[in-house]
Amino acid sequence: MILHRYFATKFLLIYMSILAVFFVLLTMVDLIEQVQRYSTRDLAFFDLFKLTLLNVPEGLYNIMPLVMILSTVTLFLGLARSSELVVTRAAGRSALSSLTAPLVVACAIGVLAVAMLNPIVAATTKRYHTLSTTYRTGSTDVLSISAEGLWLRQGGPEGQTVIRATRANPNGTVLFDVTFISYAADDGPNRRIHAKSAQLRDGEWQLQGARVWPLGSGVNPQEGVLDRQDMVLPSTLTQERIQDSFGNPNSVHFWDLPTYIQQLRAAGFSARRHAVWYHMEMARPLFLMAMVLISAAFTMRHVRFARSSISVLAAILLGFGLYYIRNFAQVLGENGQIPVVLAAWAPPVASIFLATGLVLHMEDG
Repeated sequence: MILHRYFATKFLLIYMSILAVFFVLLTMVDLIEQVQRYSTRDLAFFDLFKLTLLNVPEGLYNIMPLVMILSTVTLFLGLARSSELVVTRAAGRSALSSLTAPLVVACAIGVLAVAMLNPIVAATTKRYHTLSTTYRTGSTDVLSISAEGLWLRQGGPEGQTVIRATRANPNGTVLFDVTFISYAADDGPNRRIHAKSAQLRDGEWQLQGARVWPLGSGVNPQEGVLDRQDMVLPSTLTQERIQDSFGNPNSVHFWDLPTYIQQLRAAGFSARRHAVWYHMEMARPLFLMAMVLISAAFTMRHVRFARSSISVLAAILLGFGLYYIRNFAQVLGENGQIPVVLAAWAPPVASIFLATGLVLHMEDG
């Protein structure tokens, strides 16, 4: 247990150190990108830095497998150079036994990342997209899915409009049983519109079977009600902006995903992308463990300076290859070409079997 605790502590310290280095690098790179992106906007440095801090957690969360590879390589190269691996082998420890502590740490990191870091990343990602939309367009377009249906908000210089619909088509451009409530820029609601359907086309909502009620102080809505078979309302929304509002599963934290998937399906949207992401998050600890096994297979040997660099390069390239295979399977799953469970669980499970075979081959030949 003392040896396992030593390996686990050392591996965790290395992982946190490399993660901190990547955090600094990503912050610097993203800050430069934000300055260039909003160079034509009159934004203070504090606003740009706030955008950077909100955007960095998502990038850091996505590169966790790379950090795991580099941490494992650093750990076992250090143990090999200090001859600690030789002493471990001389004490009768096998390669798989020496990997127990790093694998437990990797699994724990994966579980904590999904359970605790994922909600933080979801919140910062959602806030980042909201602020960036506000800074770029001067308005906020917000989409929300709830048990009551689909909620949208569009804004502009003339005021805000809240939109509620019972359901929608899969891409969100056609709403059914929809209600529009318009708010003046510096006042309360001034109009309510209910329509059987509303289609978004060329920067405007085309309403069918609409009924309009005027709102405001001193106005009787029932006296001024107006029925219109066809009606057009201007809109700042586009199909891309609507899909970006709900289509990115990163903005929904892990614990809310099952409920959110059910609400998406009830509202008429396809929830396949979110279902694939949900299963991939559950499989994340397995994939991080596979990255440890892959890296250890090439670096758990006595240092030979003529070959250590080749082993490190092979470990990184194989790890990147498995990472891109995982992403490719995710795309196939989102497009419906393979089942959701297969897309999410096959790459990490296959990676673990492949890596275990490599470790045993390197150990026993």
